[in-house]
Amino acid sequence: MKQLFIIALSALTFYACGDGQSSSDQPQQKPMDVSEYDPHRGQGKFENVDLGAAIDPTMASNGKQVYEVKCASCHKLSSERLVGPGWAGVTERRRPEWIMNFITNPDAMLDQDPELQAQLEICLVRMPNQNLNDTEARDLLEFMRQNDGAK
Repeated sequence: MKQLFIIALSALTFYACGDGQSSSDQPQQKPMDVSEYDPHRGQGKFENVDLGAAIDPTMASNGKQVYEVKCASCHKLSSERLVGPGWAGVTERRRPEWIMNFITNPDAMLDQDPELQAQLEICLVRMPNQNLNDTEARDLLEFMRQNDGAK
């Protein structure tokens, strides 16, 4: 009886992880030519992100809430790696457009960016698409700036 329960639970878990479509039902996307990839901007719709001179405390507070719900289980605010890399200094190493594009379009960026692919070899887990809207992503960027001590 115990084996039957374990088998049933495993089957249910496997089914729940799928989206109900076979791979042949899903639209095929043409891979982007890697030569078109901009390592400073990333892959996505954000070409110019205006940060403003000072941290917006409301946006940073909203971003902290997003972080706590969607990001904290994999990322620390220090440089220490958890599942994914720590966030300390990320806004100093990456342009705002790159960060926004990665937050909102991680799959395409992981497939194209050589530095992200190298990071993936260290972390061994792809960042899932958290389906953040543009406002949530921008708030999260503001929280990252605050975490990095931007004024």
